Amino acid sequence: MEILADQLRPQRLADVVGQKHLVAPGKIIFNMVKNHKVFSMILYGKPGIGKTSIAYAIVNELNLKAKFMSAVINNKADFDTAIMEAKMHGELVLIIDEFHRMNKDKQDILLPYIENGTIILIGLTTSNPYHKINPAIRSRCQIFELKELNEEDIKEGLTKAKKHLPNIKITEEALSYISNLASGDLRFALNLLEVCYYSTEDKKITLDLVKTINSKPVFFHDANEDGHYDVLSAFQKSIRGSDVDASLHYLARLIEAGDLDSIYRRLSVIVYEDIGLANPGLGPRLMAAINAAELVGLPEARIPLGEIVIEMALSPKSNSAILAIDEALNDIHKGNTGNVPSHLKTTSPDYIYPHNYPHDYVKQDYLPENIRQHQYYHPKNNNVENNLNKLHKEMRNEK
Repeated sequence: MEILADQLRPQRLADVVGQKHLVAPGKIIFNMVKNHKVFSMILYGKPGIGKTSIAYAIVNELNLKAKFMSAVINNKADFDTAIMEAKMHGELVLIIDEFHRMNKDKQDILLPYIENGTIILIGLTTSNPYHKINPAIRSRCQIFELKELNEEDIKEGLTKAKKHLPNIKITEEALSYISNLASGDLRFALNLLEVCYYSTEDKKITLDLVKTINSKPVFFHDANEDGHYDVLSAFQKSIRGSDVDASLHYLARLIEAGDLDSIYRRLSVIVYEDIGLANPGLGPRLMAAINAAELVGLPEARIPLGEIVIEMALSPKSNSAILAIDEALNDIHKGNTGNVPSHLKTTSPDYIYPHNYPHDYVKQDYLPENIRQHQYYHPKNNNVENNLNKLHKEMRNEK
């Protein structure tokens, strides 16, 4: 029996939910179909937002010979067979799901046939094609990013679905709840609606019924995909931006995914990259929080992690340390090195030992002669760095 999501697969672009920037009248894919001309393309975006739907709508509207394949399931021999079919028919639209998982050998097989137009490729991927897909394939395809569906889009899809479920009765509360629960994934919403429908005798779907079946929101978070890194990126940027509520939101998403290792690694970067010398005591406190989280495990790990994230978000920030080391590395990459000053060499009798002098400091040159005037560290205006700089100047008897 065909599932509801497949029954509702759009036959025309007009049936596609959302993605108006691509399929609405006057937009690029709409115009391609209107002009009866389709080029190889890659559609990318989160799960359940219409990649496969758009691909099917294109081939159905234009009545094109098409073959649906999966980069995960189909092997090299399957792709060889598809190429033979394409040669026989003169042209074949090859719709390949999970395209980012297609290894380089398989991608290379397709290259000449995409080049000469024997195969029109429609690659579907949840991953950023600029990161995951062979540049040679990429250069032969138009790349279209699909946008996230909002709650109204999901409601529109569910309303269409009701026509395929005889005698269905669903409360507005339940409809809104499913739409919100789906977090932009229409396929999830349709599957949940169908399960609810067949879980009742009277076909009446209430909020209580939906919560009984599924009360946990879905969100795009796969450790092997871009969504995972998007959440980590938002997590770091929220802490850097001192938005404590957003920081906790993204921490909660990472905790919900059970991804403690990524939390530990990213927090360890943030504490030194973004907080740095403005609050140097946070590094050890973070390690203590990580050790506590490891000791107690989930769900209690959320407590020390939540506390340290609040402290990090509210802490003063400074990136002077990362800027300093990057500037020093940049000199190395440019070849700005020079010889170690002779008085610093291992066997030199001319080295002056600072600890023999007041304040454990004595003036002498340390940088190579050709970069002696280079300054890498530029203090930021915060209490800790101001005090460090003041002490440093006093030590050198400077005003």
